[in-house]
Amino acid sequence: MSNNTKWYEKTPAIILLLIFFFPVGLYLMWKYTNWAKGAKIGVSILVGIVVIASLASPSTPQTNNTASKEETPQETAQQATEAETKTEQKPAEEPKPQEPAKPTETTSQKNAVSKAKSYLDFAGFSRDGLVAQLEFDKFSHADAVYGADNAGADWNEQAAKKAKSYMEFSSFSRQGLIDQLVFDKFTTAQATYGADSVGL
Repeated sequence: MSNNTKWYEKTPAIILLLIFFFPVGLYLMWKYTNWAKGAKIGVSILVGIVVIASLASPSTPQTNNTASKEETPQETAQQATEAETKTEQKPAEEPKPQEPAKPTETTSQKNAVSKAKSYLDFAGFSRDGLVAQLEFDKFSHADAVYGADNAGADWNEQAAKKAKSYMEFSSFSRQGLIDQLVFDKFTTAQATYGADSVGL
């Protein structure tokens, strides 16, 4: 390659994108590497298997088997009378001082937020795309959602960032770019904002 080769056309950069941002990595691998066709097909299949496996973990819904007990009017009236009697007999208690609120963020949630921020510094992500990426990194679904929601992202700005990165290495029509951003799990409104931000 010549000295004018852009960073994303170089093999090390393509390999990194295949690992951390596989949709773009696959595209660049097919367009700019001189690898054998069989190797490209093999890499594409491997990435597809990894993605499918990471998204295929089913969650078992939990059912609440607690049955509510129906009370008769007589039982309700009796309970109300007993409650009033206890209220009259019970001396007034002084209010207890409130304890300071304890931090509720777990270590895994903190790590998910940190990882989400590092991805957002590297590339544009939709909320659902970032959740999927964190789950691919073996965070639980709950921690991945927590990380994406607490990373401080403006999803419209992320759509604009993603649109700009696409326009730097390929040409898109307005609808084509919107469709690509929707494929990346941005909402239609966010994808439209991204297309508008690059002048389409």
